[in-house]
Amino acid sequence: MSVVKSGLINKLSNNYPNFIKKDLSKVVEIILDEIKESLKRGERVEIRDVFTLEVKKVKAKYARNPRTNEKIYISEKKKIKFKFSKVWSEKINEKI
Repeated sequence: MSVVKSGLINKLSNNYPNFIKKDLSKVVEIILDEIKESLKRGERVEIRDVFTLEVKKVKAKYARNPRTNEKIYISEKKKIKFKFSKVWSEKINEKI
């Protein structure tokens, strides 16, 4: 089962019926936008006891096209490193 934004908003509205769905949608959007902007600035995002997101730079390099064996240049880029917290790792791996 995957989690999509609309499903998350529906669960929040079921758990917190006093809040308007439109307001919950706005809150989720603000949180996701703030995470995205922080990562763009190269900052580390940590939600305690859940996960951390970190931007890592990958150096520019020359690679080989396997089809033509031609050398190609790959410019520097950024990748996101995702890491579960220890608490979540234990909960996911615990025996039922």
